[in-house]
Amino acid sequence: MATSTDTQGRGQWGSSFGFIMAAAGSAVGLGNIWRFPYITGENGGGAFVFMYIICVLLIGLPLLLNEIALGRKSGKNPVGAIRSTGGNKFWQAAGALCILVCFCVLSYYSVIAGWTIGYIFTELIDIPVNFEEFQDTPMYVVPLCFMFLLMTIGIVLGGISGGIEKAAKFLMPVLFLIILFIAGRAVTLPGASEGISYYLSPDFSKINGEVILAALGQAFFSMSVGWGLMITYGSYLPKNNNIIQSSGWIAGMDSGVALLGGLMIFPALFALLPGKDPAAGPALVFEVLPAVFDAMPGGNFIGALFFLLLLVAALTSSISMLEVPVSYFIDEKKWSRKKATWVIGIAAMALSIPSALSSIEGNFFHEMTVNFFGIVKSGFFDMMDFFFGTLAVVVICLMLALYTGWAQKIELYANELAMGSPIFQGFARKAWIFFIRIVCPVVILLVLLNMVGLLGEPGEGG
Repeated sequence: MATSTDTQGRGQWGSSFGFIMAAAGSAVGLGNIWRFPYITGENGGGAFVFMYIICVLLIGLPLLLNEIALGRKSGKNPVGAIRSTGGNKFWQAAGALCILVCFCVLSYYSVIAGWTIGYIFTELIDIPVNFEEFQDTPMYVVPLCFMFLLMTIGIVLGGISGGIEKAAKFLMPVLFLIILFIAGRAVTLPGASEGISYYLSPDFSKINGEVILAALGQAFFSMSVGWGLMITYGSYLPKNNNIIQSSGWIAGMDSGVALLGGLMIFPALFALLPGKDPAAGPALVFEVLPAVFDAMPGGNFIGALFFLLLLVAALTSSISMLEVPVSYFIDEKKWSRKKATWVIGIAAMALSIPSALSSIEGNFFHEMTVNFFGIVKSGFFDMMDFFFGTLAVVVICLMLALYTGWAQKIELYANELAMGSPIFQGFARKAWIFFIRIVCPVVILLVLLNMVGLLGEPGEGG
């Protein structure tokens, strides 16, 4: 059990507001603004949104509480958290996987974030860009990716309250202001009502197993559970912090940004590009949206603002991805924050290069292929995203639920949640224990079985 002095030595949040902003920033990322709209488009609009909200409340929130409780109880990084609470090497593997996931995802996530930096400038000075050509030009993509990683390194070097908390308190309100402005502009366009109806009126006949699994997958990834981010951020929390209240704010802000993300995109798409397929996939943001902005009055400015918003969202997430391995090396290897941040940051730069090059046809990293239980992934970028950004995250969620729910006395973690939160008694406490022990493991297992094709066609669970 961590004492207050060694928690202080690692750094601590200066305020509950700072923790909420940093943790919500960690959860709010490209997954909310880039991924959520295209997954919604591919899964029937309003029906998917309805299922997503249910999945966040019933699965995402209990898992979020679970990770923060484990982090604060131990006062350690994901590996140290499991070891110091009595977990053997098998359970510690979940913590090690968290560190690996954060490092690997940071490397290719930075490539997408680099694209957003490029697009801020092309929108601002009104240069039409062919996304495929841009993506296939290493002399643009690699330096932009490095620029983004250097921004991330600069913030993490500042420490918990001096770097991460300070940045989050500034960046998150900026993100909300930009998103409200663009969504407000989109919904007031002539003809926007059709897009609003597509997005917010659920057609329940479209809900099937595939839509439910996609909603569940999106809830995992947008809530930042299964990465060790919330264990790490929870480890910097003082004991008097109300975890229940903070988690409610984090889940609310995260889902709010995702829902507003759709309100920025679908009304504008239906109003300005009628007939354009809303299921345009991952390229929706980089191919379709610039055309949408071009058709708006003052579109250059709004377009630049939108890509600035994407950059801010990416940055608030990448900070936490870098912090997880950094906290491991500070705790376990007694490295200084400066050494840990630079070594891991430079290693992430090196690993980002294959992802940046993998869209170029004829390139070695483009031609790589893997077949996983019938799921075929081509290209280094897609392989990294599947194994680390999707499969490993689901495995970690399952292991952490089984660890606190069955390998440990779950009452200890319920007590941790009740500390500073008098409302977490009676029904709320029993419901959380039931969800962590029974509901979450069963649902996560179904997602895994679906991913390996044991429930029909192999899918990715979102």
